[in-house]
Amino acid sequence: MESKLHDVVKNTLINLKKKGLPATPNEYHKEFCSVSKTFSLTVKECEQFKKLVSKLSENEQLEIKSKNISTIEEMIPVLLNRVSKDNVNTLAELFKKSITPSISIDIDEDLQKFSVKIGNSPALLFEEDIQKEMQSFITKRFEADKSIVKQKTSDIAKLLTLMGQYFNDAIHSSGMGSQEVSNIKSQIQSINMDNTGLKDLSDLQSQLIDAALSIENEMSTVGEKLTSGRSEVESLEEKIKKLEKELDKTKEESLKDHLTGLLTRRAYEESVKSIENQFIRNNTQYAVVFFDLDHFKKINDDYGHHAGDIILSTFAKVLDKNTRDLDIVGRYGGEEFVAIIHFNLKRELLKYLKRIKSIINENEFLYKNQKIRVTFSAGVAIRNDHNSYDSTIQKADVLLYNAKEGGRNKIIMEDGTII
Repeated sequence: MESKLHDVVKNTLINLKKKGLPATPNEYHKEFCSVSKTFSLTVKECEQFKKLVSKLSENEQLEIKSKNISTIEEMIPVLLNRVSKDNVNTLAELFKKSITPSISIDIDEDLQKFSVKIGNSPALLFEEDIQKEMQSFITKRFEADKSIVKQKTSDIAKLLTLMGQYFNDAIHSSGMGSQEVSNIKSQIQSINMDNTGLKDLSDLQSQLIDAALSIENEMSTVGEKLTSGRSEVESLEEKIKKLEKELDKTKEESLKDHLTGLLTRRAYEESVKSIENQFIRNNTQYAVVFFDLDHFKKINDDYGHHAGDIILSTFAKVLDKNTRDLDIVGRYGGEEFVAIIHFNLKRELLKYLKRIKSIINENEFLYKNQKIRVTFSAGVAIRNDHNSYDSTIQKADVLLYNAKEGGRNKIIMEDGTII
């Protein structure tokens, strides 16, 4: 055993030297575990890593395999992508709101029971069976919204039907009256006044009076129908206006993050598609900026989640106010934000980044008369330097990670510039 161990150590050092790798604890551990396999030597430390990987989720295991990760240190970035358990209560509350129909006010008993269950045990959100049930409720929510929209838009069809009916009645009555008057006109033209006596004129007078009364009655009836119909039309118009407002509000809420007022991640990714199309057609250069508030968990722990929400909201306002209309900024998740910034010259991009950093660094956040100093880290990647948007944002994410590992409170650009 000792002889084998000696050979493993010796070969490990030789291999590191051949590969030109420094004998750091991380590199040594990786090579040591690899060499020990060739000697059929089971080492407790190497087996511990395997056991740890086996306890991760299927997706995490696939990521570790695809990236050829073999040490705990290399595994840390993968684990950092997990949802923080501290935010589970907020996540559960957001989910309950998301499955409640946005227009229909009806909530069935099953949904109420499920909401209570999630509220009592937010950690259930991570269970596979619960996630399937969540998907089912989300589908029901969409169907409920669709149903109520279909029901309300049927009012528009009723409006068109009523208007068509009233116009048809008016046209029909007008046509009948016009025909009757036309017949009398023909009779008048055919009368020879020289040979006509008072009796014929008297008969003609009676016909004229009857025709006038008939027209008057018909127009009165049409008027009554139009008057009564007007109230129905006005009622339908009010319903349609209300529906339009509800739909506009629902659309706006689905695009904006409830806390920060910025684009949701989904709305941000939809907007990126349009920007990417413009880039492909016109080569409109842009940068992807990934922001992350430093030590945000500690802020929540020290001052409470309400203070954290205020800081998130205020930071979002700073980003929104200082980002142009042609650019976009969204909340990517938790304390992460992402922006697409168009620019022609690098100094324009630098000016934007320095302005955001200056505002945050030179001011303090105020919460219940307590001044809280906040900093952020950011990574910046340029679209022109990559084959796709996806690889661009991945690079920005890596640079953000480097900024946080390098001491935080800094912005790292792809060309090595540090702000």
